[in-house]
Amino acid sequence: MTILDHIEFAVSDAETSRRFYEAALAPLEILLVITIGPERTRTGGSRHGFGKEGYPCLWIHDHEAPGTGTHIAFATDSRAAVDAFHREAVAAGGVDNGPPGIRLQYHPHYYAAYVLDPDGVNVEVVCQRQS
Repeated sequence: MTILDHIEFAVSDAETSRRFYEAALAPLEILLVITIGPERTRTGGSRHGFGKEGYPCLWIHDHEAPGTGTHIAFATDSRAAVDAFHREAVAAGGVDNGPPGIRLQYHPHYYAAYVLDPDGVNVEVVCQRQS
């Protein structure tokens, strides 16, 4: 469904962000796959890899400055999963940046929700199928 292999970005606190992403991505069945401790990283920070079927495609790490304007979009085949992502992400401490709904500026079936994570990264989940 997607051509994305992996994304990695810095966060201010890897443990806070790990908890956020574990809760927010659970409705999409994206789980924590691996954690690499500070003793095994180039920066001396922790790294957490999330994905499906045992393959980490989203990596977060600390001990580097988080970037500004970072955006990541996850695809799903279900509008219910978009709704669940938004609900769980906000409950986990994320900030609403656009509630679930159609985004006509993209196309009539672009159903998405946006949440800012603990570092202000704009996280989107989108379903591009007809209802």
